[in-house]
Amino acid sequence: MTVLYKANMVRGEEWARFFAERAPDMPFRLWPDIGDPADVRYLVTWVPPDDIATTFPNIELVFSVGAGVDQFDASKLPAHIPLLRMMEPGIAETMVEYVTMSVLALHRDLLHFINQQKAQVWREIRITPAKRRRVGVMGLGQLGQAVLERLTAFGFPLLGWNRSPREIDGVTCYSGAAALTEFLAQADILVCLLPLTEETRGILNADLFQRLPRGAGLVNVGRGPHLIEADFLAALDSGTLSGAVLDVTDPEPLPAGHPFWSHPRILLTPHNASMTTPDTAVDYVLDVIARHRRGEELPGLVNRTRGY
Repeated sequence: MTVLYKANMVRGEEWARFFAERAPDMPFRLWPDIGDPADVRYLVTWVPPDDIATTFPNIELVFSVGAGVDQFDASKLPAHIPLLRMMEPGIAETMVEYVTMSVLALHRDLLHFINQQKAQVWREIRITPAKRRRVGVMGLGQLGQAVLERLTAFGFPLLGWNRSPREIDGVTCYSGAAALTEFLAQADILVCLLPLTEETRGILNADLFQRLPRGAGLVNVGRGPHLIEADFLAALDSGTLSGAVLDVTDPEPLPAGHPFWSHPRILLTPHNASMTTPDTAVDYVLDVIARHRRGEELPGLVNRTRGY
């Protein structure tokens, strides 16, 4: 009943240590040391190996080591094998920190001050009270809800948009394509936390930017392909957008000379807004394995039809 880990090898050593402490009778292996493929029942991975079901004929569960699963080709994973996204608390906590930082950076004009410092310019910018800065979050799953809960403390009027209806205390929620325009019209700072699906690919485009209040800010912590690059740069240059914080790009990493590197109204980070914490991730995986053995409902189970 082997657990096989195929992701960051430095953190993999931590996974191995925690598994040895908490499940000493459960064999744990680090890729590429897979042992007998027939013994592998549980796979924890970021970039999955080819032909999972063929390579590991007795596989029972496949875990994404992160919150996203768009890196999986569902056609190569038989429908009877559950695919689970990571739902350990460390991912949510680090994402909340990053989005809070990003929203506050846009709210308090940090990008302008960084550029002024480089130019040795001392010029104040009038502060907009938080109660007059509306923050909208696209994607109201575990991460989106956690972000909105933390932002409540700052006094921003909060909005949320989701494919399906949600009710969140203190948040004006919208759902479905018909309500998107009304939501966008109120989002002075827009946070994209959507999963990447065929429906959401390219959703951050010229049409969407035009529906935001002029001079809105953007935080993209979803996926790089959510964003249409040419539309985004045009929106920044025209003042449709005033600034953006991007943790994801397409491709990753960006090539040398790419305009995102040096654009004065873009703050760029290398896809590390959130990170799985091995300690609590191991507890999550062991809990799911135990639930699976008991025939119970599995937290984090991916709906193959929706893609998340």
